[in-house]
Amino acid sequence: MSGEDALSKLSAKLETAESVVSFRLPLADDMHVHLRQGAMMKAVTPSIRSGGCSRVLVMPNLTPPVTSSARAEEYKKELEALDPSVQYLMTLYLSPEIDKADLARAKEVGVVGVKSYPRGVTTNSEAGVESYEGYYPIFEEMERLGLILHLHGEVPGESVLDAEARFLPNLEKLHKDFPSLRIILEHVTTKAAVEVVKKLGPSVGATVTAHHLEITIDDVVGCSRNFCKPVAKRIEDREAIRSVVLEGNPKFFLGSDSAPHPTDKKNVNWKAPAGVFTTPYLLQYVADTLTRLGALHRLPGFACEFGARFFRVTPKDFSVSLTEGEGKTSVPCVELRRGEFEVPSLFGEDTLGVDGAALPFRAGEKLLWTATVLS
Repeated sequence: MSGEDALSKLSAKLETAESVVSFRLPLADDMHVHLRQGAMMKAVTPSIRSGGCSRVLVMPNLTPPVTSSARAEEYKKELEALDPSVQYLMTLYLSPEIDKADLARAKEVGVVGVKSYPRGVTTNSEAGVESYEGYYPIFEEMERLGLILHLHGEVPGESVLDAEARFLPNLEKLHKDFPSLRIILEHVTTKAAVEVVKKLGPSVGATVTAHHLEITIDDVVGCSRNFCKPVAKRIEDREAIRSVVLEGNPKFFLGSDSAPHPTDKKNVNWKAPAGVFTTPYLLQYVADTLTRLGALHRLPGFACEFGARFFRVTPKDFSVSLTEGEGKTSVPCVELRRGEFEVPSLFGEDTLGVDGAALPFRAGEKLLWTATVLS
């Protein structure tokens, strides 16, 4: 049976989610993750696979940022030393330090794109962009090489509820000026952003996070662990994001924007850092939300197919979804089994200590699925 046939059969099975006790997926793609550096990196990176993923797009906003092929290659090797079974797709940080002549080598060492952060809008974005015109020679070379431009879509200085919508003319202009340059609007949070991505050409896509499928601004107020940038918006915005995922639109795919912070910095009453942490339980979060929305059959495409297609990387092997029974499989996969799973209150306290541990999204809540990686 072909991969497409296996995917169709799995999706049909999941349309009757009430009767599904367990199912298998290829290990998923998380096309936007923050793995940090130092002790946090060492704690979080091994949890990618247990969270249900085997390929991730790694963000470059370290201290200092990743702006060269040499640093990207070094960072990739650090991650591979922690878990060589994961494929790390690397990015560079758009800044004046990027050398146009270095982009070809960057591609050779595993860099697939360049990430743009507006200056000062989120964690480690102090070296971010103030104007795009000066980077047009970089974008021309990226377009030639087939690299992707990843946009954090907010305008600095605007209200957090309006900053993404005010950014959208920049996206439209960049797409008009570079129609063949693949552009991803990262972690969409507004109805306006969804509509713009839908209407633009096939070279424009968007990532959707597990938490933006779940929460609104009401869940952020008074809860620092739900604070991220861009912030979750109004109910109608969340519904637009849910709707485009439920439609199975292939321009929208999973990018968790999982971003861990130490508890003693995140769990505060004033100036909490932006970031929601989902990596260790990522597929469980998404499966839980889609099940409650009556759309579990959209999980395989959203998490395992659409991102790979946009990135032009090796497609996942959906034949694993046809295997049954316990034990090893010929291809590594993740088995999701119906049963309550309580999200732990902390992650990594054994190695990071209580103050240094990360706070998982929806800590203490019960999810509908447990996940086990089979290989």
